[in-house]
Amino acid sequence: MLLDLTIFLVAFIGCVSVYPLLIRWFQRLRVGQVIQAELFKAHQQKAGTPTGGGILFVGVGIVGGLLATWHHPGAVAPTVALCLYGLIGCVDDFAKLRFGHVGIPARIKFPLQVLFAIPIAILAHVPQHPLRLDIADQWWYWPLAVGAIVGAANAVNLTDGLDGLAGGLAAIALLGTTFLLPGAGFGEQAVAMSLVGGVVAFLVFNRHPAQIFMGDTGSLGLGAALSAMAIEQGWVFLLVMIGLVFALETLSVIVQVGYFKVSGGRRIFKMTPIHLTFQLEGWSERRIALAFWAAGTAAVFASGWLAHSLL
Repeated sequence: MLLDLTIFLVAFIGCVSVYPLLIRWFQRLRVGQVIQAELFKAHQQKAGTPTGGGILFVGVGIVGGLLATWHHPGAVAPTVALCLYGLIGCVDDFAKLRFGHVGIPARIKFPLQVLFAIPIAILAHVPQHPLRLDIADQWWYWPLAVGAIVGAANAVNLTDGLDGLAGGLAAIALLGTTFLLPGAGFGEQAVAMSLVGGVVAFLVFNRHPAQIFMGDTGSLGLGAALSAMAIEQGWVFLLVMIGLVFALETLSVIVQVGYFKVSGGRRIFKMTPIHLTFQLEGWSERRIALAFWAAGTAAVFASGWLAHSLL
């Protein structure tokens, strides 16, 4: 536990010292967020805020993972996840800044995510894992693992729409996965604590009103790393519960789009992802973030209780 705390503090202090420099550098480069035209006034005011800040905590997570790999191979899968999905996010962020809010076309981005998920699933494959929920010896491990990685990455990306929301939820989920679920080794813990330290430092500057956004670099990297850890520890079935708020945000989009198509243009929610509906109902960004963090914390503790009860 002392080593975990040390890793967290080193990552936090390093990132909280560098973020002001990164923000000023991005401002000089005019690396500003592009806001979709359909979003309401509160979001339009955020246009031009530096984005891509996830590159710092993803980089710190990669460094922590590389150092931990010398002692525990469990660090390999989440580290590779950070590298591959962080790369997709970085290219997507650059494309949005260069060509507008479109970014990488979905017809290219999604197949690339599936392709990159395959080596992560292979590295996370632990057939000798003792946990009862491990399904690594089953043929359907592979589509399930790939789907979990792609799904988690995009779920975090969809949730990243309000100041502090996705970062706080990701930190909660990472802590829960590595300390409340049985089976996490030093490698997973080192990557998680490096990431959490970097994300908490990011939240110092991402709290409302945000001075910087994580961009797809951060959201895709966080989601992929989280899923890699859950799969590696044998708890892929609990991933939806661990990231319950991420799952509900994604589900709200799926339901909204599906109902819109079958009903000829009618809507269930005012706007999705669901946090936007709460905002339209008059909730402040801070209130939404705190309420969703509380829900995420409850879900993580429930996941830990369920995991221990199943052993």
